[in-house]
Amino acid sequence: MTEPGDLLRRLFAAAVAAADPAVSLAQHLPSPPPGRTIVVGAGKAAASMARAVEAAWPGELSGLVVTRYGHGAPTARIEVVEAAHPVPDAAGEAAARRVLDLVAGLTPDDLVLCLISGGGSSLLSLPAEGLTLADKQAVNRGLLKSGASIGEMNCVRRHLSAIKGGRLAAACHPARVVTLLISDTPGDDPLDIASGPTVADPTTGADALTILDRYRIEIPDTVRAHLLSGRGESVKPGDPRLGTPEVRMVATPLMALRAAADLARQEGVPALILGDAIEGEAREVGQVMAGIARSVATHGLPLAKPCLLLSGGETTVTVRGSGRGGRNVEFLLALGVALGGQAGIYAIAGDTDGVDGIEAIAGAVLTPETPVRAAAAGLSLTDSLDRNDGHGFFESLGDGVITGPTLTNVNDFRAILII
Repeated sequence: MTEPGDLLRRLFAAAVAAADPAVSLAQHLPSPPPGRTIVVGAGKAAASMARAVEAAWPGELSGLVVTRYGHGAPTARIEVVEAAHPVPDAAGEAAARRVLDLVAGLTPDDLVLCLISGGGSSLLSLPAEGLTLADKQAVNRGLLKSGASIGEMNCVRRHLSAIKGGRLAAACHPARVVTLLISDTPGDDPLDIASGPTVADPTTGADALTILDRYRIEIPDTVRAHLLSGRGESVKPGDPRLGTPEVRMVATPLMALRAAADLARQEGVPALILGDAIEGEAREVGQVMAGIARSVATHGLPLAKPCLLLSGGETTVTVRGSGRGGRNVEFLLALGVALGGQAGIYAIAGDTDGVDGIEAIAGAVLTPETPVRAAAAGLSLTDSLDRNDGHGFFESLGDGVITGPTLTNVNDFRAILII
């Protein structure tokens, strides 16, 4: 087996590579239609998905996709627009309006390819009638700090939008709509990937308001009035404008975890995938994973060392400090506190899009020497966790994982190596 830190970084790279649209998107494309083909979409992987469509599509096509600033890719026929994430901006609002214009007036002979990946909720941000971009920005900022799950956040977003929650697909009617998805959500529910712009939504504005109240999120009066009025209702199951949804998964978190597991086994290290849809507070997940790792090290359960424990999903962080957070580095801080420098246990955690939180840092590596090295640098795992300062901590030690934009997004990747 190679050096533990190097192996962990290669495992992360293998997971990201498995989610590259160039690897698998072409096999999910439908046949060209008699009429026009329009490509629209949004997400951190939208540009690379558009590039993969262009490479494989045999006929005419045109369109527009919107991705995060810095996540663009060269395309010839599909325009790529960049906008803000995780808090929406005017560029995303303008792009969403253009997307609706592109799909207006289509016929049953036309085809709309919707390329959807994680991050699309903020990138394709068109406020519902009566709301403003500032309203949506305020709600998003509150949600991001609240500790709400991705499903809860997206329920709220759908009911403040003029394009999500099935509204984009309804606008395409009567054209055929085929949605190609790269999943970044636990459970791979299309409704939660970019807040489901092309699928029916059974939740209600009342559900959204309950979530906002549960987390005590301060919202503008206009938002509360909008949700109470019923004007924000999304497109419901059975709506004839949606027809029979055609949704195809291009890449998922489980695909990435399996790729990492295969590489580990090639290196002679048995791998166990604990789950691809793990949610909860990042620090609490870190404590639980530390307990499992200690069980392996001490008792050989659930499997004997050397071995690799893999998991994915999307944890949350309730922000209390003023540090440079990120849910993956928050997880590692909590894991490190719980392990206390126990020998033979190494870990990596990172966001497969290359951005953990709002930092252009994917994640970090934790080793048994981390607490001692931190103390020598005047740092403390516990203090950094209290301040939500994972990026500041690991950057100071030179243990950050920096990939740049990966142009894909299948959520969080966590690997714990016990030797």
